[in-house]
Amino acid sequence: MKVMHLLPSLSSGGVEQVVLELCQGLCARGVQNVVVSAGGSMVEAVESAGASHICRPIGKKSLFTLLQVGKLARLLRAEKPDVLHLHSRVPAWVGHLAVRRLPKRQRPVVVSSFHGFHSVNAYSGIMARGDCVIAVSDCMKQHILDNYPSTPETRIVVIPNSVDQSQNYPGYCPNESWRKQWESDYPELAGKYTLCLPGRITRLKGALHLPELLQKLHARGIPAHAVIVGETKKGKEAFKEEVKEALRAAGVEQHATWTGHRRDLRDVLCACDVTLSLTLQPESFGKTTLEALALGRPVAGYEHGGVGEQLSTLLPEGKVPTGNIEAMADLLARWYKAAPAPSPVGAPYRREDMIEAHIRTYERLISQA
Repeated sequence: MKVMHLLPSLSSGGVEQVVLELCQGLCARGVQNVVVSAGGSMVEAVESAGASHICRPIGKKSLFTLLQVGKLARLLRAEKPDVLHLHSRVPAWVGHLAVRRLPKRQRPVVVSSFHGFHSVNAYSGIMARGDCVIAVSDCMKQHILDNYPSTPETRIVVIPNSVDQSQNYPGYCPNESWRKQWESDYPELAGKYTLCLPGRITRLKGALHLPELLQKLHARGIPAHAVIVGETKKGKEAFKEEVKEALRAAGVEQHATWTGHRRDLRDVLCACDVTLSLTLQPESFGKTTLEALALGRPVAGYEHGGVGEQLSTLLPEGKVPTGNIEAMADLLARWYKAAPAPSPVGAPYRREDMIEAHIRTYERLISQA
């Protein structure tokens, strides 16, 4: 079997990480993988997994990208993949148009993955037009059914993203050298009740709920301290300043630490007492929260989206009504005395579950073609 994946680039990001994990798992099981993208920092890792990478600018939102349709059609004729897997909207348009240029007997089956809640319009609708549409959570499946009713439910398959249990497991602990460096870099965390908020610094991640949350916890005598882990993308600096001003206005600025982007997030999650999910809109999945749960660390999150689904299975006590800061403070105050351990991560969230589900889906589609 040969699978060709299309995505804009192989820079850091959630979609890119999933494609890398698919290449690693599929190649290990004898499936050939070809990744087509504009390249990036993860190309070496993809090739190390055994996949090949072909550089094509297929992800830019520009009419000029349509010039890639003919080139991709020629590439499909040369590579002859059994499956064309589409992971993003612009590459999906290029992919669908390229497939239409092939004789029907030469066309691969087309699979698309809904990795996120895209805006609902005809442009995004291309992701719902594959021979099979993969939803990364039950709520994502419902989103597709609600907004793209022309897509038959029988074409939608739920395959959650996964966690590598060889890297994320309850007994994992950062080594002594890392802990000493962490304590040296952030001495203000000593003796504090640390609340980790991971993710890019954007309004949707809910950082503006931190000032009131910290206020409420300190009013109860709890030494809460927010650890905000994530990069501030260009153009989002003003929002970061807005959060800092809100922390100052609430009198809790000294109880928040900004670490910026970290490559050692697994260690950071273990070093903090609780991981928070304060997203104001439902996330399609929530990979970081699953990693924290797999590490045996408590997660407190709003009850919607993929995170809500994970908590329902692994730590129901961690679910809080969406946007209810008082309820979140109540929960964390209880956990300050004794935090529960989540249930062990099992199917369908294990890496082997995700890989096997993709293989079964590909094989079924090929047999039906």
